[in-house]
Parts: sequence; structure tokens; C-alpha cells
Amino acid sequence: MKILDKKLNEFFGGKVVRKDLTKLVKGNSIVPIYVLEYLLGQYCATDDEETITQGVETVKSILAKHFVHRDEAQIIKSTVREKGSHRIIDKVSVKLNDRKDQYEATFANLGLSKVPIADEIIREH
Repeated sequence: MKILDKKLNEFFGGKVVRKDLTKLVKGNSIVPIYVLEYLLGQYCATDDEETITQGVETVKSILAKHFVHRDEAQIIKSTVREKGSHRIIDKVSVKLNDRKDQYEATFANLGLSKVPIADEIIREH
């Protein structure tokens, strides 16, 4: 590994993303690149090849379990109903409903809109 790469991993741990790994993880899936890069930064920001291999497998597992594909939205909704909760990766936008004086979320791939969101969550994020 180059000296510069080692220094980057040393001083910017968790923020360095190897772009070649995004292609390896993405394959034919429709996951946005920024999601892949975030996860790879969390699990593969090192110069240790064994850790990178394990990190790639972890990222693939996370995407398989939690990324919402539009055609699987009903399955995810059913899982949430049965289990009470389920961690998902989806694009979320939030707007203030003036009439109800509450924040409401829209989940792009899940196909849900006008989901009430607590004020504390908005302040936190």
C-alpha cells in the first residue's frame, strides 16, 4: 500500500472509501452510491485486507436485510406490522403539516407518506 494511503487511513479512519469496493458491493443492485460509500466508510476504512473482506460481507448483509426495494415494500410493511419495528435504509423526507402542527415523513421506496414524526427526532437529526 502506498504511503499516502496509509496516512489517509491513519488520520481519517472511517472516512476513507475505496471506490473500487463500491463496484464490488453494488453489483446489479439499485442502491445509491452514497449509501454504499457511507457503509464502506464504516466497515472497510482500513488497509488490512482481511478486515476489508469481512467489511464487504458485512455491508452486503446490511443491504440485503435493510435496504428497501420498491418491489419489496409490501413485505417490509408486513414485517413492521408483525414485529412492531424494522430497521430500513430508504430516502426519507420530512415536512411540517401546518394544519395538524406536526412533522410528517415520506419514505421514497417504501411508498409511505404522511407518517407522523416526533419533534425530538427532527431536532436530533
